[in-house]
Amino acid sequence: MGIKFKKTYTFAAVSAAYVALFCTAVLGVVLYAFFTFSIKICLGFAFAVGAFSFFVIQHRVEHFIYRRIQKIYDDVSLLDASTLRNQPITTDMATLTREVQKFATDKKLEIEMLKVREEYRREFLGNVSHELKTPLFTVQGYLSTLLDGAMNDKTIRKKYLQRAEKGVERLIYIVQDLDMISKLEMGDLNLEINRFDIVALVQNVFDLLEMEAAKKDIMLLFDMKYPKPIYVMADREKIEQVLINLIMNSIKYGKEKGSTEVSIENLTAGKVIVRINDNGEGIEAQYIPRLFERFFRVDKSGARSEGGSGLGLSIVKHIIEVHQEKIYVESEFGKGSEFSFTLQKAK
Repeated sequence: MGIKFKKTYTFAAVSAAYVALFCTAVLGVVLYAFFTFSIKICLGFAFAVGAFSFFVIQHRVEHFIYRRIQKIYDDVSLLDASTLRNQPITTDMATLTREVQKFATDKKLEIEMLKVREEYRREFLGNVSHELKTPLFTVQGYLSTLLDGAMNDKTIRKKYLQRAEKGVERLIYIVQDLDMISKLEMGDLNLEINRFDIVALVQNVFDLLEMEAAKKDIMLLFDMKYPKPIYVMADREKIEQVLINLIMNSIKYGKEKGSTEVSIENLTAGKVIVRINDNGEGIEAQYIPRLFERFFRVDKSGARSEGGSGLGLSIVKHIIEVHQEKIYVESEFGKGSEFSFTLQKAK
């Protein structure tokens, strides 16, 4: 089994001392009453009894404790992978009690974590199933209608094929986002770190999303005029994706004729912080800790009507963490939200 056995001698030594003291006292009384009392004889006798008692008691205690603890180690299979099994067995009961209590606490925490992960796994699989099922059934419905005879009508055929194509695009979008998250989590996504102007990048994203914002008459603007470039060190393409996801979210959940404002501030000597503020719906405090979970939606029905894969914020979080930076969120329900993240300044 390879179990180490750590000997402790305190119990045996103290017990042997008591036995030796008692036996020596009895011997002293006998010698004094019937023979000639001798200190040398008493001391020799005390040493002999103490040594004999020590070895007998130590052997019996070790055998008693070791045999029973070894049986516990054999019976409890969970101990095979535990740190307790790699520790020497001790005959000191106080130490042994502390070790077992620590092991029990660690195992309880481990079991609780496994329960949380299992619940997350079930929820994640359910979300994946739901997200894929909706576009799949949509595509299947349009194609089945065409095959059942609607294909002969050119107008209906074109309309249904276009709708089926949108369903396929949504499926591709979800799969691509899942692939992106998997690569980020496994560390397979290589970053191309370079120097670029974050102000110019934000303006590019504004230009890309201008038409989407115009549909709800939402203004995309900076908090102030930035006359000089602000250079950072990061993967420009990935940070662009972060900005697109965050600004697109502010548009989706923003109020009609509202605004999305971006500010870039010096956080420390080597960091800047990019803030994306909106005056939209806001988020209730109870949902904020789960915002970055995959497929998590505050409003399950409403969010799906806005489109998207439900993976945007999760991708944002992973990209920022791969850069070894931080992302923050503050929100007040009914008043709006602020998402912010840090970036390394370029020298």
